[in-house]
Amino acid sequence: MKEVIGVRFKKPGKIYFFNPKENKIEKGQYVIVETSMGEEYAEVVVNNKNISEEKLPIDLKPIIRVATNKDKRHYEENKKKEKEAFNICQEQIKKHKLEMNLMDVEYKFDNSKVLFYFTADGRIDFRELVKDLASIFRTRIELRQIGVRDEVKRIGGNGICGRELCCCSFLPNFETVSIKMAKEQNISLNPSKISGNCGRLMCCLKYEEEAYLDKLTNLPRIGAIVKAKEDGEGIVDSVEVLKEKIRVKFRDKEGFYYKKFNANELEIIKDAEEELEELEGMDKEELKELKKLEKLEQEDKKNREDI
Repeated sequence: MKEVIGVRFKKPGKIYFFNPKENKIEKGQYVIVETSMGEEYAEVVVNNKNISEEKLPIDLKPIIRVATNKDKRHYEENKKKEKEAFNICQEQIKKHKLEMNLMDVEYKFDNSKVLFYFTADGRIDFRELVKDLASIFRTRIELRQIGVRDEVKRIGGNGICGRELCCCSFLPNFETVSIKMAKEQNISLNPSKISGNCGRLMCCLKYEEEAYLDKLTNLPRIGAIVKAKEDGEGIVDSVEVLKEKIRVKFRDKEGFYYKKFNANELEIIKDAEEELEELEGMDKEELKELKKLEKLEQEDKKNREDI
């Protein structure tokens, strides 16, 4: 076991563990730590606790010091500089006539670098812009293109549930979401109902995916041919995944009738293979939008991997 503290550089953001160096640090205090980007000012969100060394990175770094009043003043000064740098960069973007939208500016605590975050359609040649910014600020300049999810995370807002967006309140990382997750959870595949403020699939589709996958391993898909002890063979019409209830469509002399069963009361004769294109009754425009969402998700995943 090793004693650690957990810190966060931004809210929301990922929690990183550091060695407190025998300091007893309370949650809500601030510390100065060394990162690959230089010294950083961070908030303690997990006070001293012991964690198994197997769960920690091999190169666990110690904190430099508990933040002083001088450190706090320096951090606040950097925040003021960020606002000024934002306006200056906006002017330079207009001067160079670049098709990019500046989103945020971040000063590193030790002033070794200034980062400018922006969005744009496609790649931007900002080499001349970087030269001008470097001559103005006289420090290292880095421009980072971010995706639409990161953009909304910085802007903020509320979701269709009425609560603050997950990415703005607690979600540290973006994970890949798919149309398949919505289908498995029996959620309406109307693109407007499963898309977030960013225009991508809602991150919350991922939250219960593991539970649904565990249940679905023992359940037939809609369209599967199953056999009931007394009713014979029928076709699965609907599935209540969490309750493990199956509604089956049977044919008799008078036509069709429906009946519900527990999953363990049915024998699967032939499971169904459901593809997006085969969804019955779906509007062509909605299907087109779903395919577009799926493609955007794949592109976002590739971009995250490249970064």
